[in-house]
Amino acid sequence: MQRVPGGAGSGLKRQTYKMRGLLTIYMANLATEALFRMGVSRGMITPLRHGEVLLFCVTAALFMFFFRFIVGKEEIPTHSYVPEGAFVKKEIKRKHCEDMTQQMNFIAATKKIVDNICKNGPRHRCCKHYEDNCISYCIKGFIRMFSVGYLIQCCLRIPSAFRHLFTKPSRLLSLFYNKENFQLGAFLGSFVSIYKGTSCFLRWVRNLDDEVHALIAGPLAGLSMMFYRSTTISMYLASKLVETMYFKGIEAGKVPYFPHADSIIYAVSTAICFQAIQCHEQKNIGYIWY
Repeated sequence: MQRVPGGAGSGLKRQTYKMRGLLTIYMANLATEALFRMGVSRGMITPLRHGEVLLFCVTAALFMFFFRFIVGKEEIPTHSYVPEGAFVKKEIKRKHCEDMTQQMNFIAATKKIVDNICKNGPRHRCCKHYEDNCISYCIKGFIRMFSVGYLIQCCLRIPSAFRHLFTKPSRLLSLFYNKENFQLGAFLGSFVSIYKGTSCFLRWVRNLDDEVHALIAGPLAGLSMMFYRSTTISMYLASKLVETMYFKGIEAGKVPYFPHADSIIYAVSTAICFQAIQCHEQKNIGYIWY
C-alpha cells in the first residue's frame, strides 16, 4: 500500500486565517479536477462539450444575482435619485466641442459618429449610470475591461519574453500581439459589456430594475468564456460561490458550522493529488507542481 500525505492538513494550521481558505479551495479544485480527469480516462465519466463554459454561466448567474456590485455600483438597485440637471453643464461643453469646424480624415469622422451615438443615446429612468447613456455605458465597460485583460496577459508573458532579449530580440514583439492577450481581453470585456447591456435592455423591456435580471444577464455574459476557456477559473469561482453561500448560511443560522473543516478538506485533497501522482496519473494532473 502506498502512503499518502493525509497529514498535510497539519501544515495548514501554520498559515494565516485568510490563506487557509484560499489554499483549501485551491487544493480542493485540483483534487476534484484530478478525479474528473481520471474518471474520463477510464471511461467512467463522459465529459460535456464546453462544460467549463456551462459551469461558468451558472456560477456567473448566481454570483451576479447575489452580488450585483461585482461589475459596477451602477447595477445596485437603489431608491436614491440624482437629478439629471447636474449633468447639463457637461452636455453644453460637449456640444461646444462638436461645433468646431475642422478638416477631418476617416478616423476623425468615425470618432465623431461614435461620440454622437454615445452622447445622444438613450438612458432608461431606472438606470443608475447617470453620466452615461446605455450605449456608452456598455462600450466604456468593454474598453476598460479589455484593456485590463490585455495588460494582465502582457505582464504574465514579460518574464518569458525577456529571456530572449539578446538571443531573439524579435520575439519581444510577440509580447504585444500574442493571441492570448486578445483572448483574455475579449473575455473580460465582453463579459462586462454583455452583462451591462442585457441589464439595460431588461430595464427597458420591463420598465423596472430587478435583481432577477442578473439570472438572465449572468448566463449570457458567461458565454464570453468561449474566448478564453479555463477550467481552473470556472471551478475556482464555483468553489468560491459554494464557500460564500455556506458562510452566509452560517451567519443566518441555517447551516451548521463544522470546526476545522478547512484542514480536513485540505488534507483529503492533498492526499488525492499525491495518490494520483504516485499511481502514474501525471497526464491527468500534469500541471500540478509541488
